[in-house]
Amino acid sequence: MYAIIEIGGKQYKVEKGEIIDAGCAQESKGKDFIIDQVLLFKEGNKIHIGRPYLAGATVKASIVKGVKAPKVVSYKYRRRKSSDWKKGHRQKLLRIKIEEIKLTD
Repeated sequence: MYAIIEIGGKQYKVEKGEIIDAGCAQESKGKDFIIDQVLLFKEGNKIHIGRPYLAGATVKASIVKGVKAPKVVSYKYRRRKSSDWKKGHRQKLLRIKIEEIKLTD
């Protein structure tokens, strides 16, 4: 059994007990929440597809901790003008554990 969910504008394929890193709003550690933006739900041979979201499908998840993505470096150099700049960025992510996936008809 798995589901495809949408968090923060990105889609993730999740199963029960799986841990994912998703870019979400800041939340507190250990907090449980419900994700109702389920795009697809598969159980055995049955596949349920939402248009765009599946009504009655929910994914229960809990926040493990806040993490940071690997650093991305942007560098620009202009020859003969003595100008260059370097910028770095690390995206803040939440490590989320999937507790339960269910579909109510």
